[in-house]
Amino acid sequence: MPGSAPEKIFYRPIEAAIRWSDLFDHEHHIIQVLGAHQVPAPTDFPQWPRLHLNTARILDALTNRDLPYGKNGVTCEDPLLLDDPDLTVRHVDLKAWMASTYPEEKPGFLFGAIEQHLFTGLSTEAIQILLADREALKIQLADQEHICQALQIKYDALRENYEHQQLSIRRGKSPSARSESTYLNIVAGLLSLLLGHSPSGQSYSSFKSQDAVISAMIAHSPNTMGITERTLQAKFAEAKRHLASN
Repeated sequence: MPGSAPEKIFYRPIEAAIRWSDLFDHEHHIIQVLGAHQVPAPTDFPQWPRLHLNTARILDALTNRDLPYGKNGVTCEDPLLLDDPDLTVRHVDLKAWMASTYPEEKPGFLFGAIEQHLFTGLSTEAIQILLADREALKIQLADQEHICQALQIKYDALRENYEHQQLSIRRGKSPSARSESTYLNIVAGLLSLLLGHSPSGQSYSSFKSQDAVISAMIAHSPNTMGITERTLQAKFAEAKRHLASN
């Protein structure tokens, strides 16, 4: 496992190339072999081709003024410095250049762990996949909207019937057999829809069981007449039997 390269304020081009190539453990040896030279000779370090490539990349950027440079950490774009052994590039300039020119490469001496995992770009193929996923999600959303509308209709009908029942109770009257039958059918139908699945196997709601429906009703309407576990269990059972008998 290569050693962790320490961050510096500025680097000689070869120092930056060594770190970029994950060769910091061999930096002392490489610097000794090169001496005052900036670039490894073709016969130097044949076992590390990336060192040659990354050194050439950095020097090419310096020569073409894509990467600011200077001497001993002080920026000064004097072309004569390109052959100076004290030629340096600042950490911040090197990081900005690499993020722009080689966004897929994020060496640890320039980028932190979080930055190394940040998303940097999209290929054409990736964009096409995302667009296809977006269209599929739009279709799913439309299906869910239809399901929600159906649930809303059922809910409104049940609420209306409930209000009628409450009015009858307040008037001291019992609901008619027809009203009771309607009420039970609506309760059973709504419960079946809440716990049912579409033809494709997708759940119509997030409720997985009758107990989950009852718990949610109690949580949303505490201390309400009739909204108790015992009453709801009994009414749901009665409604399902009534619907099945029809």
